[in-house]
Amino acid sequence: MNAIVKNVLLVFAALLPIVNPLGMAPIFAEMTLGYGTSIRRTVAMRVAVNGVVLLVASLFIGSYILQFFDISLAAVQLGGGLVVTVAGWQVLNRRGDLKDSPLASQPSRERILSQAFYPLTMPLTVGPGSIAVALTLGSNIHEETHLQLIVSALAAVLGILLIGLTIFLCYRFSDKLERFLGPSGTGIVIRLSAFILVCIGIQIMFNGLEDFYHALTAVVK
Repeated sequence: MNAIVKNVLLVFAALLPIVNPLGMAPIFAEMTLGYGTSIRRTVAMRVAVNGVVLLVASLFIGSYILQFFDISLAAVQLGGGLVVTVAGWQVLNRRGDLKDSPLASQPSRERILSQAFYPLTMPLTVGPGSIAVALTLGSNIHEETHLQLIVSALAAVLGILLIGLTIFLCYRFSDKLERFLGPSGTGIVIRLSAFILVCIGIQIMFNGLEDFYHALTAVVK
């Protein structure tokens, strides 16, 4: 039991700073500006479920998918980092008034919910950094004995479920955080979070470029 608890906390602690649902909550509030409470709750639940599915899939079959398509982790970091940078840049330069918001025209429920996966889940919540961590955790699981494999897999799933619960709670109550901060405070937090998101995307891209550089120098040698 102690081993399971430690592994759960390990997975949770490894993914939480990368997913950063609390930091992304103001951006979620900005991108769902004008939504009703019930719609926001539904979108928050879908983002949490989508995030759990993506992380679990990356944990157990992500490395096999990359091998099947002959895609390196560096390519995932480079492409994903670019997407994260663009998404953060768009939020950073978005006008704060509701009139200029794309949701101001009150689109249909289907169109609103269609944003739950892209961009709210991927790449804003579960991006290439989270996927890379999940891939690393999954590779460690595959190297263990059968008993350790079962325990580690169960602990990893529980840890990811806790991440999903954290995402839901942070996004579900993002409107309350928005009211607490006020218009000016919300705008400041959104811009800071978006800027940090841009920096994260650039850092992920540099990590991918560094891996490509090491691979090229190894081939030259």
